[in-house]
Parts: sequence; C-alpha cells; structure tokens
Amino acid sequence: MGRVYLGVNMEFVRHDDKSFEWGVEKAAELGYEYVEPMVHWGRELLSEAGYFHSVSMLDDPLRIRRACERAGIKLSGLSAHCPLCKPEVSTEYLKQAIRFAAECGAPVINTDEGPKPLWTTVEEDHMLMRYVLREAATVAEGRGILIGLEPHQQYSKTPAGLDRIFELVDSPVIGINFDTGNSYLSGEDPIVWLEHVKDRLVHLHAKDISVDQSASERGKVTGTPVGCACGDGVIDWAQVIAVCKSCPRDIVFSVECGTVDQAKRSIEHLRALL
Repeated sequence: MGRVYLGVNMEFVRHDDKSFEWGVEKAAELGYEYVEPMVHWGRELLSEAGYFHSVSMLDDPLRIRRACERAGIKLSGLSAHCPLCKPEVSTEYLKQAIRFAAECGAPVINTDEGPKPLWTTVEEDHMLMRYVLREAATVAEGRGILIGLEPHQQYSKTPAGLDRIFELVDSPVIGINFDTGNSYLSGEDPIVWLEHVKDRLVHLHAKDISVDQSASERGKVTGTPVGCACGDGVIDWAQVIAVCKSCPRDIVFSVECGTVDQAKRSIEHLRALL
C-alpha cells in the first residue's frame, strides 16, 4: 500500500516575483515536505534577476540540492515539460533534464506531448513521440530516474490517449504523472481515470478546479497552468487520497496552485484528510 506525502509545485510563487531559493524556503515554512522545481534551457532574464522561480539547466544542479537541504525539504521531481511531438526540442531537453535530476536528487521528471506541429498526422506524431521517449528512457534507465507522462494536451486528454503514449516505449522508467485538474477539465472523471493508472503512477499533480472555471471551461480545454486551492474546488480529495493509498509505490502530491495563500489553504485541507 502506498503512502501519500505533500509537496508543492514551484508555480505557487510565480506571482510574487521572487527567486527559486525564496520559494523553497516559503514551501518549507508552510509545512510542505517536498517541492517540484521547474527547469529551463538557456538563460532567462527574470530568473537571472531573482524575480522568477524557474532554474536554468546551465546552472549547477547542486544549487537545487543545497537550497532544499538548507530548508529541510526534499524533491518530488522536476517539472520538465516539453513537446514530445517535436523531437528537435524535446530529445536533448529531456536528456539534459534527466541528467540534471540525477545530480540534484530529483527522482522523477514530468512532461507531456505538448502542442503538436501543424503539419503532422496522428501516426507521425506518435512515431515522433516514440523516438523522443526511447532516447530519454535510455538515459533515464541508467540513472534510475522516472519519466512521468502527464494528461495535458491533444492526445493525452483521454485515458485511451494517455495509454497509447505510455505504451509507445516498453521501459520500467516510464510512468504516469496524473493531474487531477487537467483530467477533470478535459471532461473525464478524475477518480475513475486515477484508478485506471494507479499501478503506473509515479507522481501526482494535486490541482483543484474552481466552480467558475469548471462551468466555463470543462470539456473545452485539455489543461490549465494552475488550479485553485485544494478544497476550494470540485475535486474530491478524500477519494484521490484513497486511490493513491492503494498504489504499489509511495506518491507525492505536488500541489499546483497560483499563490502562497492558496498553497497554505491546500496543505491545511489535505493534511486534515490525511
């Protein structure tokens, strides 16, 4: 039976115009046990100036490890989203993210198929994704890093579509990073879908969806950047926890919300249920 731990995706500090290190300290202050940093390629002005939480993979991976050690917090994974349908972007990006994760101490990297090229067919897209995932899995297998595929875009918006991507490459390091909010907005029942993937689950994005957003967007979109505070929306967290406790591995809930106050309310709600 799996144990459930509480973490937070670093998106919760993006509106505070603060650095990665500030966000890690704030997560620990709120009582989270884990954080999920976002990484990027190259250099980006706001992050370099300390006004945004994303970390460049040109930085020393030990920057992340040291920040977490100082705050007494652990890593649940890295947010390494890139378009799997575009191998010119995602092949080397994912391979670098895997090496970066191995050195900083993150056990999982999370990604999705991303927006597709305008000119490719469905079959071509899946062949391109197979190439990217096979290349990435080869790097991940030797390092013991898991790849979490997230329901987020045009193909992964249904259980069958996510299954097809998962089945493209037979590798023990490929699993599912389930997103409760994205699955709900796509029109599916997130509890039924979570039950379907629980044996392959390696990470979970704990995203709640407000009643207003549900009314305006459900069935019309395949995902959303962040949700509302867990407990303020439509997701049944008691059921989510119950399913995850029956998983074969321990699972970290990485809360995806947009503000520090929402992160505070989220951990209070989830702790009460745990």
